[in-house]
Amino acid sequence: MAPDSTRERILQAAGEQFANDGFAQATIRAICRKAGVNLAAANYYFGDKEHLYIEAVKHARRLREKQAPLPHWTNTTPAKEKLAQFVLTLLRRMLCEPGDPWQTRLIMREIMEPTKACEEMVQEAFQPFFQILIDILRDMMPEETPTHTLHQWALSVIGQCFYYRANAKILTMLIDGEELREEFSVEKLSEHITDVILRGLGHRPPLSQSVAISSVRSRDEHVK
Repeated sequence: MAPDSTRERILQAAGEQFANDGFAQATIRAICRKAGVNLAAANYYFGDKEHLYIEAVKHARRLREKQAPLPHWTNTTPAKEKLAQFVLTLLRRMLCEPGDPWQTRLIMREIMEPTKACEEMVQEAFQPFFQILIDILRDMMPEETPTHTLHQWALSVIGQCFYYRANAKILTMLIDGEELREEFSVEKLSEHITDVILRGLGHRPPLSQSVAISSVRSRDEHVK
């Protein structure tokens, strides 16, 4: 087995185990058994359980970014379209479409109970992603808008997306299953959240909010 393959198998097994059991309950022995390697291999590549956990969180986050990337924008891409596509991307990453559920479950577990892994994740990924949203909103707001207002609006965007992830079980108790399936898809939630933000900022919604989203769908189909 190639070294890179061994390391990847350990990371994959560790990610699934940590997502299911949490850091405290997961064991290196169980992870190695799942990966089909011995304890020496895990120690060689990762040193200890904490380092393995940090690398597993990073691995999960990179996979989600790869599975749900932001589209490429040009200097002429309208801010409203960027906002719609940003929201769609964030929802895709949070709601496990596409991808293995363990990846998002591990990231969400770390967000809810942050450790050193969360600090590194914020610095390496969340902060740059947050800045992209700030830049989009800045283009849609008056030049004199203070930084704290930009931050509040950006957190409003993220908070709406996060709600559907954090309260998924409660939603099944509040809303009929058929309605959830038909009206609460990632695409429709993206349209709704974008519309809320645009109206809050005093912008009329685009003629068709689905235009921005359909461009992402077309890109995805082309890639496939």
